[in-house]
Amino acid sequence: MRKSILVLTMLCLICCKKENTEQQSLVLDSSKNSIDSANIVLDTVRIESQSQKFRNLNNEILDVLKDKNYKEFATYIHPEKGVNFSMYAHLNPQKDKHFTREEFNLHLEKNTQFTWGQKDGSGDPLVLPIKNYFREWLFKRDFTAAEFSFNQFKGKGNTLNNIQKIYPDAEVTENYIPGTEIYSGMDWNSLIFVFEEYNGLYYLVAVANNSWTV
Repeated sequence: MRKSILVLTMLCLICCKKENTEQQSLVLDSSKNSIDSANIVLDTVRIESQSQKFRNLNNEILDVLKDKNYKEFATYIHPEKGVNFSMYAHLNPQKDKHFTREEFNLHLEKNTQFTWGQKDGSGDPLVLPIKNYFREWLFKRDFTAAEFSFNQFKGKGNTLNNIQKIYPDAEVTENYIPGTEIYSGMDWNSLIFVFEEYNGLYYLVAVANNSWTV
């Protein structure tokens, strides 16, 4: 009889210990899931906050371009690296037109003619002063009304977009104007800004347009 009682007691202790272990495991799993969920929420908030910060910066520059205030635009150029301009989203840092802030302001006043690249299709060189390039090519449409994207691209054509490869550590904004039905959507346009950090602030290191190419 005593042996039976002893056996039953031991079994009860084992069962209780197992149950407590399972409960502790459930509590730990629940805590881990809560922490994971909290981290996901924090990451989402962080990304949204970052996106909004660059949307504001992006929109500031668009307003400056719309107002044709090119001297003000120069203040957004990276103080050390300067800025590259590309007619399309396939960048070539060795050939793309590059200006330091000082060079930009100097040639802005002198109306110096520059070759910015070649037009798709015809291959003709685009030769214009800075002001004309901004008006006739860079801001040829009202991009203040465009669709905003942060670190991704809505404009996709048959040109290889290598921006994030050339600038892997940069932050990128795109201003996308979709195409129309009359042209089967092929008349879309994008204006892209590439930013890098300097002394806690972000400045332009590249500006690119993008559109359908043949």
